[in-house]
Amino acid sequence: MSVTLAVDAMGGDHGLVVTVPASINLLVRLPDLKIRLVGNAELINKALAKVSPEIKERITVVHASEVVEMDDPIEVALRKKKDSSMRVAIEQVKEGLADGAVSAGNTGALMAISRYILKTLDGIDRPAIAAAMPNQFGRGTTVLDLGANSDCQAVHLLQFAQMGDVMARAVDGIKNPTIGLLNIGEEVIKGNEVVKEAAELLRASHLNFYGNVEGNDIFKGTTDIVVCDGFVGNVALKTTEGLAQMISGLIKEEFSRNWLSKLMALAAMPVLMRFKKRVDHRNYNGAVLLGLRGLVLKSHGSADSKAFVTALTRAYEGAKNNMVGKVAEAFKVTQAAAQEEGQGNV
Repeated sequence: MSVTLAVDAMGGDHGLVVTVPASINLLVRLPDLKIRLVGNAELINKALAKVSPEIKERITVVHASEVVEMDDPIEVALRKKKDSSMRVAIEQVKEGLADGAVSAGNTGALMAISRYILKTLDGIDRPAIAAAMPNQFGRGTTVLDLGANSDCQAVHLLQFAQMGDVMARAVDGIKNPTIGLLNIGEEVIKGNEVVKEAAELLRASHLNFYGNVEGNDIFKGTTDIVVCDGFVGNVALKTTEGLAQMISGLIKEEFSRNWLSKLMALAAMPVLMRFKKRVDHRNYNGAVLLGLRGLVLKSHGSADSKAFVTALTRAYEGAKNNMVGKVAEAFKVTQAAAQEEGQGNV
């Protein structure tokens, strides 16, 4: 089965300079992939001028006359820019012309437009943003929500866990993913009432619930999935990105301090390169907007070509493994079980 992805070619900080080369890169690697590049057709065709005929025949250019800027208010993106590359890319999924959409554009706009056009799956109150964060085992810890929902109820956290469970199985190939609930301590008595109630719901569910985890457990790889509300998740994500940039800057500063430190840097280069590879954020790019009636991925706005390839690959894997369909099926089962339990209690 071939997979078709719609790419917002104009979105993000770099637009065509990143999205087109990344798309071509993945097309070369995956012969069953097709891509619909959405944006200014004239500019896209210029960027494709030197592409081989074999690759070009698997690319469709879809014209869109507008671009959602990174600082555009959600209202502008949703109501006024109805022919934006972001919106038209999502419409490709709605119309069945693509199996998934990928954009590096404005996160709030992408979530709002996706929710407006695709709607949420039955049984899901709120979509969530899920992405992998690096851990000491060299694989990612999936964390959600990362910013879509600032205020959550316990049932929303349960739903995030259910969606994360399906994604880990479908995209990452984890047979029975463990789930942790982000809290201020591991003890059952810790946390606010929402977190405590969510823990009770998770313990009563069919999920492989590990229990409460703390922020450092994300990087220790204690569980495959960590669940939290969008406010906490976004703070954790941005803190991680800031810390990584600071450490990188400090290492460069110290190794360039004088001729001796430069010599030491040269000797340590193999170790530094391996370290850089293990924590390279580009290997974890691509946040999934879970809970929608269609597959949508958000790439980091400043992503380079390598990072955007990672996001495209995650979208390809999600489409190939029917992640959206599996999430929908999981929630049908959950709803049916809840109805049976309710009737049994009558």
